[in-house]
Amino acid sequence: MATIERDRAGEAEAPPAEPRRRLPGSRDPYPLAGVLFALYTVLSVGRYRDLRTRSWDLGIFEQAVASYARLREPVADLKGPGFLILGDHFSPVTALLAPFYRVFPSPVTLLVAQAALFALAAVPVTRVGIALLGRARGLTVGVVFGLSWGVQQAVDFDFHEICFAVPLIALALEALLLGRWRAALAWALPLVLVKEDLGLTTAAIALVVALRSRDRDPGAARAACAVAVGGAALCALTLLVLIPAFNNAGDYDYWTKLSEEGGGGGPLGALLDGIGEKARTLLWLLLPTSGLLALRSPLLLVALPTLGWRFVSHEPHYWGTDFHYSAVLMPVVVLALVDALANSGRSHRRWLRDYARFLPAGLLGATLALSPSLPVAQLTEAETWRPGEVAREAERVLAAVPDDAEVAANVRPIARLTGRCRVFWVGDPHVPAPDYLAYHGPGMSPTGMVERAAQLYPEAEYAVVEHGAGYFVLRRE
Repeated sequence: MATIERDRAGEAEAPPAEPRRRLPGSRDPYPLAGVLFALYTVLSVGRYRDLRTRSWDLGIFEQAVASYARLREPVADLKGPGFLILGDHFSPVTALLAPFYRVFPSPVTLLVAQAALFALAAVPVTRVGIALLGRARGLTVGVVFGLSWGVQQAVDFDFHEICFAVPLIALALEALLLGRWRAALAWALPLVLVKEDLGLTTAAIALVVALRSRDRDPGAARAACAVAVGGAALCALTLLVLIPAFNNAGDYDYWTKLSEEGGGGGPLGALLDGIGEKARTLLWLLLPTSGLLALRSPLLLVALPTLGWRFVSHEPHYWGTDFHYSAVLMPVVVLALVDALANSGRSHRRWLRDYARFLPAGLLGATLALSPSLPVAQLTEAETWRPGEVAREAERVLAAVPDDAEVAANVRPIARLTGRCRVFWVGDPHVPAPDYLAYHGPGMSPTGMVERAAQLYPEAEYAVVEHGAGYFVLRRE
């Protein structure tokens, strides 16, 4: 009987230790953040200079931030003439970039700001890692976060408002792990100003705070419950009232991605679509970033709102690992890993203690092994450091568009023009034929480009005024 009791005791885990509030080696996160900032800046600005922009988003955000910088309502003509960007996604936090853009009016300002915000997130991740795991493992976890595939994919995909969310989530979860409950709630609350769905992430963080603090600080637990309710309510208010109030159609445009019209069967039907791709995304989240150990921490609950809206959508782009959608999950998974490592190191199970001891080094090895297939590999490409011949020729062609002109453009030329022209999306049926067209059409001839312009704007005639390297500028006759 005594033997059985000892065996059972061996299966139990000791209660988690109170985290050390003194941060040994607390200066270490800052050089790491500096290196990451330089890395992110080189990748994103190098891609911009080489005209490898992958979407229209950088142009949209530049138009909105430029409006804020001029103390005007945030209009993004790429979404439609006079379109108020707050009627698309609710991200008033981007107004914080307006003073910097006023001094440095360029899309590069947005890319550098994004690099700084992503790098900033590495500070709390590394800092709490050092506090709970020791200097070596804490720094290792910081590197794993900084080079994580989710952050790299976001850096590689132009600018997005979620760059503000990543450090806020990291700071909130750092405070949570250190038992600073009210600070965790304070860092989580501004997420409602970053993007409409992040009110649910605020609520999730607050619920974890309530779970952790209920025995140690009942007052903080009650405050956390109030914040959880408030975060969910603000999310609903934004989706149902604020965005429709700014939207030209008086609605939230993305409801269709959840509806039956978006793909059939509504959200529950969408949940069953793309099961294989969604399973791969979950494995990418949990394996190379945490070795599955993050599953042992309640902090992983904070990832559920983001995964939820992505997986119940009918938009396949939301399901996978591309683009910027997983960046907000990286601090959640890595800090859940830190929490699990700290507790597993005190487990009575020897295999778990050994696994926790060596896991950070293994994850660093996996991160480095994956690097050739991730955006960081672009550092080995000459075009990242110096624009290639195609980019230089494209600059010459796009210079034919005069400043302050009204121009319609497709993806590649957009971000080169939004700072000095009024730019629309090419072929937008709500936009009358503009004075100029800027088009990236590799393999097209000038004659074919004129025919394409006639299809897009049959009411007008255009002539090619400059072309080269697959880029065309046309002027209305």
